[in-house]
Amino acid sequence: MSAVDAPPVSSAAILRFLRVTLHVAFAVLLAVGVLRLLITDTRGLDRYLFLALSVVLAAIYLVGTVAEKRFSTGLSQRNPRRWTALWLGLITVLWAVLMVGSAEFSWLVFPLFFLHLHLLPRWAGITMVLLMTAGVVIAQWISSGADVPPLPVVVGPVFGMAFAVATSKAYRLLYQEGENQRQAADELRRTRAELAATQHESGVLAERARLAREIHDTLAQGFSSIILVSRAARRSLSAGDLESTEESLAMVEATAAENLAEARNFVRGLASPALAQSSLAESLSRLCSQTQREARARGGALRCSFRLDGEPIDLPQPYKVTLLRAAQASLANVWLHAKAESAVVSLAFLGSEVTLDVFDDGRGFDTESLADAVAGRADGSGFGLRSLRERVVAQGGKLTIESAPGEGTVVAIRLPLGDGFISIQGDDNG
Repeated sequence: MSAVDAPPVSSAAILRFLRVTLHVAFAVLLAVGVLRLLITDTRGLDRYLFLALSVVLAAIYLVGTVAEKRFSTGLSQRNPRRWTALWLGLITVLWAVLMVGSAEFSWLVFPLFFLHLHLLPRWAGITMVLLMTAGVVIAQWISSGADVPPLPVVVGPVFGMAFAVATSKAYRLLYQEGENQRQAADELRRTRAELAATQHESGVLAERARLAREIHDTLAQGFSSIILVSRAARRSLSAGDLESTEESLAMVEATAAENLAEARNFVRGLASPALAQSSLAESLSRLCSQTQREARARGGALRCSFRLDGEPIDLPQPYKVTLLRAAQASLANVWLHAKAESAVVSLAFLGSEVTLDVFDDGRGFDTESLADAVAGRADGSGFGLRSLRERVVAQGGKLTIESAPGEGTVVAIRLPLGDGFISIQGDDNG
C-alpha cells in the first residue's frame, strides 16, 4: 500500500503515542539516573537513601498513570483529577531531592516539563518550567565545578524548555482536536440513532396508513355491501320472493369470497386480485357490472357503465391499484349515499396523463362539507375521501370533486404519464 493510500492517523492515536513516549522517557531517564548513582563513588547511606527515593518516585508515578488510564478507559469510576496537584507536587519534590543528591537525575526534568504544561494552568505550568530549568542549570553548574556556568549547561536545559513549551502547545491543539472529533462522533451516533428511530416510526405510520386505506377500500366496503344485500335478502324472504332472495345470497357469497381474496393479498403486500388476471380496463368494466348487480340485489335500479377513451398503455402497478381503488371508493359512495339512477366510469389516456372520471346523477352535496369528510368523522366513517386523496397524491396526481345539491357528482383523477410507458394494442374493448 502506498503512502497516498494509507488510512489517515487520528489525533487520538497520536495522543496515545505521545503519552506512551512520555512515560517511557520518564522510566528510561529514571533508570539512567539510578544506574549512574550505583556506579559513582557515593557514600553507602546516601546511596541507599537516594535509591529508596527513586523507588518511591517510580511507584508514585506509576500509581498516577495507572489511575488515569483506568478512568479514561472506563475501567474505574473514580476520577483521579482531584489528586493531580498532589501527585504532581510529590513527584516534583522527589525529583528535586534526587537532583540535589545527583545531577544525573536532572534530565528527568524533560518529561516533567510536559506534565506541568499539560496538567497545570498555562501560566502556572510555564512558571514551574522556568523554575525547574533554573534548578537544572544550577545543579549542572555545581556538578561541573566551574566558576562560570558552561555554555552547554545553560543551552541544553533552555533549549529543552523551549522545545517542551512548543511541543506542549501542539499537544494541546491535538488534544482539543481529539475532543472535538469525539464530540462530533458522539453527535453523529446520536443523530444516526434518532434518524433510525424516525425512519422506523415513519415506516410504521406509512404501513398503518396503507393498511387503513386497503381495509377501507376493500374489506370495509365489502362488509357494507354484504350488510345491505343481506338486508335486501331478508326483505325479499319476508315477501316470499325466493328468486330475489337467492340472487341476494349469491351476491353475498361472491362479495365475501372477493373480500377474502383481497384480505389475503394486501396482507402479503400484493396487488388487488382483480388486476392479477386482467387489465385495468377489464377490471373497471367488471367493477361496474358488479356494482349494478349489487344495487339490483338490494332492490335498487342503479345503471353503471364503463367507457374507455384513447389508446391504452401499460401503467405501473401503483397507478393501476390507485385507479381501481378510486373507482371502487367512488362507486361505493354512489350506491351508499348518492341515491343515483346511473353512474359512468370513464378511463382516458390523453398522452401526458391518464384520467379517471366517475359521474353519477345522484342527489349531490355541498362541496364546502369536503373538509369534514377529509378529516373523518368520530364514528370512523368519512375516511374514504381522505384515503383516496392520499393515494392520488402519493402518485403525483390530482383529485378534483365537483358537486352541488341535486346536480350529481363528478370525481376526477389525473395521474401524470412520463416516458417509458408502453402502448397496449387491442386493449380497448374493456
